[in-house]
Amino acid sequence: MFYDQAKIFVKGGDGGNGIVAFRREKYVPEGGPAGGDGGRGGSVIIIGNEGLRTLVDLRYQRHYKGTRGEHGMAKTMHGRGGEDRFLKVPIGTVIKDADTGEILADIVKEGQEAVVAKGGRGGRGNARFVSSLNRAPQLAEQGEPGEERWLELELKVLADVGLVGYPNVGKSTLIAAVSAARPKIANYPFTTLEPNLGVVRVEEGKSFVMADIPGLIEGAHEGVGLGHDFLRHTDRSRVLIHVLDMAGTEGRDPLDDFDVIQRELAMYKPQLVEKPMVIAANKMDLTEGEENLERLKAKIGEQYTIFPISAATSEGLKPLIWHVNTILEELGPVQAVEEEKVTHMDVRLKPEKEERFRIERDDEAVFVVTGKEVERHVAMTNFDQEESVVRLSRIFGKMGVDQALRDAGAKHGDPVKIGGLEFDFIEYGGDEEAEKGGDES
Repeated sequence: MFYDQAKIFVKGGDGGNGIVAFRREKYVPEGGPAGGDGGRGGSVIIIGNEGLRTLVDLRYQRHYKGTRGEHGMAKTMHGRGGEDRFLKVPIGTVIKDADTGEILADIVKEGQEAVVAKGGRGGRGNARFVSSLNRAPQLAEQGEPGEERWLELELKVLADVGLVGYPNVGKSTLIAAVSAARPKIANYPFTTLEPNLGVVRVEEGKSFVMADIPGLIEGAHEGVGLGHDFLRHTDRSRVLIHVLDMAGTEGRDPLDDFDVIQRELAMYKPQLVEKPMVIAANKMDLTEGEENLERLKAKIGEQYTIFPISAATSEGLKPLIWHVNTILEELGPVQAVEEEKVTHMDVRLKPEKEERFRIERDDEAVFVVTGKEVERHVAMTNFDQEESVVRLSRIFGKMGVDQALRDAGAKHGDPVKIGGLEFDFIEYGGDEEAEKGGDES
């Protein structure tokens, strides 16, 4: 069974906690702080692998997590970082955020990596919070939670040439005749339910990959007859061969077939009809082939190159293959995907400036503060340590969270929720600056 779609959950490992510790040495009655930092959590990384052909492995296991970083230790020893989790996918896999639909990465070559869930950084131990005013800090950070998200993976077959056309027009017979591919061939529609790939060898040192894309029917752009599942594989083909049944063995007019398939390609994605295309007028060994061929030439002969062939007898295949190879040589080397704007996760671009936090009021009159930065500070605060809580308050004061809550109408004692935790809004006598490094990301 060919699997070209999968939905998985990925989560980077949480960072290890920093610890509070002090030196305990003979003849050093008041040793300084010596709490080590926690290790960074392991990330989830998707990597391209040419040996894979489907996404079947990802359909049986749907949750993938990086390991957590080790906690810090005494004597300022840092915890070990967590191990990254690598997921292998076939070349041609597009990775999307399941919630937003944003394309996160496009795996187009062997070994290409995309970090899809970054591990959290380790929390800092108390040795990192020493200052001129606090020589023996009693606080340490918790590890940062790792990123998590649902992903949709979609495999689009990478091929130089794609065969398109109605079911049972002879696409499978054609690819079997010109390559070593051995697709299932039978005299009924939708024999092919998955793309078949074959390497077509033109001559020594010259070859290209051909994909037998399952048959399309009218309404395919709306999903009729597994239309979307079939059409997506035309995206990556550099040249299309439109195969027509010139004998009309299914009771259809080949000229009407041509119009329908062209319309479906255009309605699914307009740039598909702009790809180089040649016409394979198949089944010319049967009756009515010549008459329909003349009609076809009169209609589209000036726009497309037409090759009369018989895939069953191999008649006319050599000129077709040589012509397609010439087109591929004129197109030059394979270029990266141009149809879609892709942000590669392994290339860290400077993010656009966005608001640091947002304040809303829910149905229960609770002030809800959201934002990656404020939620991260809450998650990394150890609420069992008084100094850590005071530090969090100072950070929020410097960020402007306190004033924003006042502006939103919060009064002393009102409930405030941040990152799943609920607090009481407390009015202090005045704002204090966050300590050094308190608002670091």
